[in-house]
Amino acid sequence: MENRKIKDEDNEVETISEDVENARGKGFPTSLRNVPTREQAKWQRKTVVTLALTFLTSSQAILIVWSKRAGKYEYSVTTANFLVETLKCALSLAALARIWNSEGVTEANSTTLDEVIVYPIPALLYLVKNLLQYYIVAYVDAPGYQILKNLNIISTGVLYRIILKRKLSEIQWAAFILLCAGCTTAQLNSCSDHVLQTPLQGWIMAIVMALLSGFAGVYTENFWLYIFGVAFNAVAILIQDFDAVMNKGFFHGYSIITTLMILNHALSGIAVSMVMKYADNIVKVYSTSVAMLLTAIVSVFLFGFNLTLAFFLGAIVVSVSVYLHSAGKLQR
Repeated sequence: MENRKIKDEDNEVETISEDVENARGKGFPTSLRNVPTREQAKWQRKTVVTLALTFLTSSQAILIVWSKRAGKYEYSVTTANFLVETLKCALSLAALARIWNSEGVTEANSTTLDEVIVYPIPALLYLVKNLLQYYIVAYVDAPGYQILKNLNIISTGVLYRIILKRKLSEIQWAAFILLCAGCTTAQLNSCSDHVLQTPLQGWIMAIVMALLSGFAGVYTENFWLYIFGVAFNAVAILIQDFDAVMNKGFFHGYSIITTLMILNHALSGIAVSMVMKYADNIVKVYSTSVAMLLTAIVSVFLFGFNLTLAFFLGAIVVSVSVYLHSAGKLQR
């Protein structure tokens, strides 16, 4: 249904372009000549979603670390995660309502019960994965987190191969090896007895997050995934933070940074979807690569991060591997 929407928008732009050409031949005002062409409109959309994704991705880990006070979270991470899923659900519902208002409820823009019942599984996986990202920063700094979360590319690719029987090209397998090498290089620590900056606990959490993301990535994100996400996060609040919420309130410990972090997490997923619809996967690759460097640079000023040569080289290797993985998809 989204593809139909995009096609309609493109047709509208194309019609305007034809009207402009006709107007020029009939002596219409020259102001009409400023109407954007179809290619200009597509380029503008592509630019906007690319910049949005780059900004949201680069600031994601920074906001998580920044939201901590004296090394711990003063707010309940389950309530923050609940609000993220609720905001995603609200935005998706608003978009769906707009489509139903313009097109009516059809088979193409609605979901059957058989399709709905598969979403509790990925919603539960995303719940655990999203909660883990708050705790991994106890072992990994913001730039390191930005690097290690690219491990989900490997888990997603391998699981797609095992579960959906999709073949991986030789370029993609080479990209996986490079990605592992890049993540390891970025974590090298020459100023300590420990070879890697991230301890074993951090690596385990990063690998678990990658696996959960890979399993959940087999499914397509949509409105029903967010609905189940809200429900499971509500259960998580009852299990983990019920006493804190009842005694201190739902929003205890919240700050402006916490609010920005919630908005960032909610909009990041939507931004990825918009990139895949209005741009292409290569744009996502470039955004991810630039975001890693931006996170490192900002962390130097905010958290005193030491931007080493090993990290810089590791980030470059990771960027190249992400690009090769995407290029390998195009050549299959």
